[in-house]
Amino acid sequence: MRSFFSCLFVAFFLLGPSAFSQVNGAELDARAREIGQSLRCVVCQNQSIDESDAPLAQDMRKLVKKRLIAGDSNADVIAFMRETYGDYVLLKPPVQRNTYPLWGLPFLILIVGLTWFFISGSKKRSQTTDKEETSIK
Repeated sequence: MRSFFSCLFVAFFLLGPSAFSQVNGAELDARAREIGQSLRCVVCQNQSIDESDAPLAQDMRKLVKKRLIAGDSNADVIAFMRETYGDYVLLKPPVQRNTYPLWGLPFLILIVGLTWFFISGSKKRSQTTDKEETSIK
């Protein structure tokens, strides 16, 4: 009986870490995919490193996994990739001084378009009323 428990004890310690590592491996893959979906492949046209088949994207995915295995948090990995490749690597650029035009330009275009629409509409109305007054006289 004692040898049975000894074998069970040894089997638990020999097989246990591999079972736990599979869970950690799945969790690690999920975290790597989550991070990979927020990082841009620097050689592809607007694809994340998770979607891209480029060799550089594969290297970037390996680097993300390597940093996760080293114990970095998701934010640490993204900060490392941002530091290494620049802000361009982020699929959602941060709002900061050099990206103000990027974030503000659509609103500026909308305001200019609406202003042009209302000004041209009021000119047409005034021209129409002038023509009506002229035709009545």
